[in-house]
Amino acid sequence: MVSVGTVVWLSSELMFFAALFAMYFTLRAASPELWANETSKLNVPFALINTLILVSSSFSCQLGVFRAEDLQPRRLGGLLNVRKWGMTEWFIVTFILGAIFVAVQAFEYTELVHHGVSLSSNAYGSAFYITTGFHGLHVAGGLIAFILIIGRAYVAKKFGHFEATSAIVVSYYWHFVDVVWIALFAIIYFLK
Repeated sequence: MVSVGTVVWLSSELMFFAALFAMYFTLRAASPELWANETSKLNVPFALINTLILVSSSFSCQLGVFRAEDLQPRRLGGLLNVRKWGMTEWFIVTFILGAIFVAVQAFEYTELVHHGVSLSSNAYGSAFYITTGFHGLHVAGGLIAFILIIGRAYVAKKFGHFEATSAIVVSYYWHFVDVVWIALFAIIYFLK
């Protein structure tokens, strides 16, 4: 039931982001010259590296899910023995990568503000910050979820299917957030 509920909820989130994409394309169609000017201020290589960081977090998240499915919450060997890591170690890596993504996004925001692109500067600034900002809030929500799942794994007397299902459901959300970012990245940084 939790998995089905999560998929239904993610469907509503998909509609939310579809509305943001519609807003972005509508404003872009109304002001093509503005978009041409403002997109030249984006640091595409910097954003590409940040995107690769977020995408790699999906891989570490999935490795954590595999350990959760095996009912292995923690590592079975030494810290450097990555092959023996449990769900919590992989989710900690995922959390770190997600936190780096958010920090780099915040740095990019400050750089753009220095270049005159702010939320209130024009339609492009509004569209850019609203779409990427809401995505950033979703990433932050995912980071909180990882903290809760990791905490639950340490508190649970016995790591069972209930805890594993929670970890799997959080991974659905995280993969969704990653896919949305890939679409945002392609549209904002590459679509001319």
